[in-house]
Amino acid sequence: MTADPTPARLSIYEAAAANRWRTLLLIAVFTGLVAVLAYFVGEYFAPGGGIAALPFAFALSIGGALASYFAGDKLILAQSQARELGPSEEPQLRNIVETLAIGLGIPAPKIYVIDDSAPNAFATGRDPQHASIAVTRGLLDKLDRTELEGVIAHELSHVGNRDIRVMVLVVVLVGTVALLADWMWRSMFWGRGRDRDRGGGGAIIAVIAIALAVLTPIIATLIQLAVSRQREYLADASGALLTRYPPGLASALRKIAADKEPLEVANKATAALYIANPLKDAPAFFDHLFDTHPPIEERIKRLEAMD
Repeated sequence: MTADPTPARLSIYEAAAANRWRTLLLIAVFTGLVAVLAYFVGEYFAPGGGIAALPFAFALSIGGALASYFAGDKLILAQSQARELGPSEEPQLRNIVETLAIGLGIPAPKIYVIDDSAPNAFATGRDPQHASIAVTRGLLDKLDRTELEGVIAHELSHVGNRDIRVMVLVVVLVGTVALLADWMWRSMFWGRGRDRDRGGGGAIIAVIAIALAVLTPIIATLIQLAVSRQREYLADASGALLTRYPPGLASALRKIAADKEPLEVANKATAALYIANPLKDAPAFFDHLFDTHPPIEERIKRLEAMD
């Protein structure tokens, strides 16, 4: 019997559900990482201090998350030099955004344009009632209507899926891990660490704490990037569900990937927000391990496999 060479079709609903669960798992692991680091850092400085350090670590995370949650979108739009569209500007873009927002059941977001010829887009805002979408001039000039619909559906899916909340949480957790590790190294350097001559148990705690201080910032960054990649897969699936035309987004991704011009206003901090890597980094050692986005080829392959 000859094997069927046709690949199995992937349901859009199955793709979206699978990516949600993967992201929840990654965030659970991330939260556990913060707890473990805080506990051993606390124990390093004082026996029994691990439990006391946990509320401090999570309070730090919550405080940073609240600040980012309420003001982060304004900072990102300003840093990206995005200009809000007037009511009569870009009627086709406004029509697409408003129509797809109705289909998704969310308020139409504010629309911004970045005057740059590199094609790209991102969404920001703490919830669907305070959302914004920014597109570059290059995206409007280089994509046809079905491709533009695919990109806007992808970005609206980020809004509808509450991706901004997820990414704010992850970014703050990364910052918490880095801060705890840095605080430990500075304290060790200035000689304020715990007395390491308190027996074998104290030595073991010290070794574990030092190892975690070295490794957890690296692990945290990898998890952050993994969450970012999973949210892109989910937005691809959700966007395809919204337009009912996966080839539109697949074609848009091909054009964006083929355009080699970097987006001048983007940087390492904001790169993960865009639909595709705006920096156009050259391939490097451990390529894809530290990528903010999944490979375009894999995203297109998944879209083409959807019903």
